[in-house]
Amino acid sequence: MADHFQIRALKTIGEAEIKGLSDVLIDCVEGGASVSFMSPMTDEKANKFWRKVADGVARGERIVIVAEDASGTIVGTVQVVLDMPENQPHRGDVAKMLVHSSARRRGIGAKLLSAAEQSALAAGKTVLVLDTVTDSDADRMYSRQGWQRVGEIPQYALFPDGRYCATTYFYKFLKQAA
Repeated sequence: MADHFQIRALKTIGEAEIKGLSDVLIDCVEGGASVSFMSPMTDEKANKFWRKVADGVARGERIVIVAEDASGTIVGTVQVVLDMPENQPHRGDVAKMLVHSSARRRGIGAKLLSAAEQSALAAGKTVLVLDTVTDSDADRMYSRQGWQRVGEIPQYALFPDGRYCATTYFYKFLKQAA
């Protein structure tokens, strides 16, 4: 059950976290997830990506949240991109929602999404935007979690094997405390 997983924001990202995050990214890409990378997904590509993300965390430009199992292994992650243009200080982007194939269908994605929303609100963001593969499990999960579908763009991206996929955009207004 998801109750056996800890959700937390990473204040810093060191080599141990990069290894765990890379393992999740590789599993997702090699499993067919369209998350900006093509197959084959190598350790080198994944590590390079997460080191760049770590730099963004250090600069306060993004939040990285992880789900860890009882042994401390990272099994999921999501990011909130805070660094927006000056005319959008209230907006953030949700990015790289990833759950390892061995940990899916346990509510981890929903818990990560909720933590991302709470973290964004704490950072002063009141509207979040994201995109996902149309008709995917993630697409359905975002709808269940109260996100508003904006529209679909056919052939927006590629699956890791090179086939086109459609992308659906969503937004959600975050509630501020009264």
